[in-house]
Amino acid sequence: MSLLITRRRAAAAVLTTALLVPLAACGNDDSGKDTNAGSSAKPSDSGSASGAPAANLTVLAAASLTDVFKEAGAAYEKENPGTKVTFSFAGSQELAAQVKQGAPADALVTADTKTMDGLSGETGTPTVIAKNRLVIAVGEGNPEKVENLKDLSDTKLKVVLAAPEVPVGRYSKQILDAQKIEVKPVSQEPNVRAVLSKVELGEADAGLVYKTDAETATDKVDAIEIPDAENAVASYPAATLKGSKHSEAAAAFVAWLSTPAAQKILQGAGFQQP
Repeated sequence: MSLLITRRRAAAAVLTTALLVPLAACGNDDSGKDTNAGSSAKPSDSGSASGAPAANLTVLAAASLTDVFKEAGAAYEKENPGTKVTFSFAGSQELAAQVKQGAPADALVTADTKTMDGLSGETGTPTVIAKNRLVIAVGEGNPEKVENLKDLSDTKLKVVLAAPEVPVGRYSKQILDAQKIEVKPVSQEPNVRAVLSKVELGEADAGLVYKTDAETATDKVDAIEIPDAENAVASYPAATLKGSKHSEAAAAFVAWLSTPAAQKILQGAGFQQP
């Protein structure tokens, strides 16, 4: 009787071992890593190394962020494999119109808080990620010898400004009105880059632009500093869009803009701390 029991126990042990071997092969190895995770796994399946879910993000951004955001976007993609960030740059008022029309996008960054506040029903809670100031852009070498804001009132000068509904145009009007300086611009442009372009091409003698924009064209324009007491501070708020199909990934990107890595890029381009 005892011999029969012993044989049955031995057979059961052999059967159990046979069942466990293939299960172990399909499970984890000693290092705790999944041995089934092979080449079939895609970056977009698991998200980024930082924990942000991978996604193809579309970010609407103020024209004055064109150069620095291209650099920032590349840095973000490097930190977050599987994520692609595509930017659409325009004047903040144009971006606001796109949002109201339901343009498919995930996040928004404007060059003023007023525009962002007007979209409170369409966005998450905004965070200011950077600040900027205005300068007078003139041709290389300053051929017209412009020294200050008062010089812009000279009717012999061809001065170009941004339209008043554009943030930089509104800031320009603010500082000129505060100094009681009347300027009759030869044109009013839809965004700050258009103002800068007019000066670069020699189609205008001077224009009011952000300091950071002037620094992108130092080989073609000079920047005349405006004293802080006569200047305006531009704030750049960033927010997720409620219509985003990638809300978690969009929130991660907006949050990243305030990290030391992103701030280093922004401040390296001349933007001020928020």
